[in-house]
Amino acid sequence: MSYDLIIIGSGPGGYVAAIRASQLGLKTAVVERENLGGICLNWGCIPTKALLKSAQVFEYLNHAADYGITVKGGEADFPAVVKRSRDVAEGMSKGVQFLMKKNKIDVITGSGKVKAGKKVDVTDADGKVTTYDAKHIIIATGARSRQLPNLPIDGKKIIGYRDAMVIPKLPKTMVVVGSGAIGSEFAYFYSTMGTKVTLVEFLPVLVPFEDAEVSKQLERSFKKIGIDVMLQSTVESVDTSGKECKVKVMTKVGEKIIDAEVVLSAVGIQANIENIGLEETGIATDKGKILTNPYYQTNIPGYYAIGDCIPGQALAHVASAEGIICVEKIAGHSPEPLDYNNIPGCTYCQPEIASVGYTEAKAREAGYELKIGKFPFSASGKASAAGAKDGFVKLIFDAKYGELLGAHMIGANVTEMIAEIVAIRKLETTGHELIKTVHPHPTMSEAIMEAAAAAYGEVIHI
Repeated sequence: MSYDLIIIGSGPGGYVAAIRASQLGLKTAVVERENLGGICLNWGCIPTKALLKSAQVFEYLNHAADYGITVKGGEADFPAVVKRSRDVAEGMSKGVQFLMKKNKIDVITGSGKVKAGKKVDVTDADGKVTTYDAKHIIIATGARSRQLPNLPIDGKKIIGYRDAMVIPKLPKTMVVVGSGAIGSEFAYFYSTMGTKVTLVEFLPVLVPFEDAEVSKQLERSFKKIGIDVMLQSTVESVDTSGKECKVKVMTKVGEKIIDAEVVLSAVGIQANIENIGLEETGIATDKGKILTNPYYQTNIPGYYAIGDCIPGQALAHVASAEGIICVEKIAGHSPEPLDYNNIPGCTYCQPEIASVGYTEAKAREAGYELKIGKFPFSASGKASAAGAKDGFVKLIFDAKYGELLGAHMIGANVTEMIAEIVAIRKLETTGHELIKTVHPHPTMSEAIMEAAAAAYGEVIHI
């Protein structure tokens, strides 16, 4: 069968690109080997947020007395928490199925492989191969857990993020290796549910891509809830021969052995670019990623790539934006290339982290003279009322023109607040304009206005 567009992969890059293509009148098909929605809907963004919500509810119960409420006998039913997460994911995947039907997109089940001459071979579960052709082919095959040689994932004692979502019973002890978004979220989740968690990070700070002050605050918050944080430390090996794992960690002061029921490897991801026909088609790659131009065209005409399998931030919303730009270009429109320095990043542990643009260190490296404003949530009326005083908003301005170079937030609900900053930066709003933008009281979002005022010596509430 012939199509205008075939997309391999139905994650937030693939399915969004398919819908936009259909809206633009392209006859479109999506090839998917597992579940519609890809990792994000089924094993990533959505089910992890469901787990984290359960942890947050449990945390509220455990601290109900802080709010003047007495609760008797609150305990976690761990299998029920996992089931709720899976049910949420299943519901979202069904939602994507509905969207495919609504937009008249053909869903082809199987493993896709690109071929020369703008063709795609799809192998189904029985091994039968069907060939399809299209004027345009988008590769949106995503990524998976990166495996280290000294941390071979066995799915039982050494696990990846997929296993971490469906463990049958709550482990008493766990070592989490890596403190990026995935590691930090699972460290918070399991610690809150009652597991004794040790978080091991190779670099000197947690969440290493965040602003240094955010990293320090998260370290304080994690230690406060009982997570053992080991920085500048490397897991050398894991002995899984006994009932418990014996985790050998090299720290800055020497070797340490930690006993743990489970070790969670959260050391990043690697793109799914093997066995999809890249070599046969001649599509160029570098350092395990497919190379594209700003409109996601590969070096071979008619073949495109988006999402986690190309260089750039491996985030669902990035993949979606790339998919839309890609198909709009295919359809003959003139979309604006994506500004990768205005992409928000969010980590959904408690306190939450949200950021966009330059960190203070990167802005100084780039040669800017800075005005920096910081407003602590301890001075926020809404944060005090909510019992969520940890954290702050930090804004970084170019002293010369007032451009907002970056924003870094850590605290309750900051992942819902960062979009204001993304819009402000897109519209090239200055610090003075932000100060004069009236924010509702009492809200956490007032901290944005106050942080801007702090940068210019006009802050009221600190």
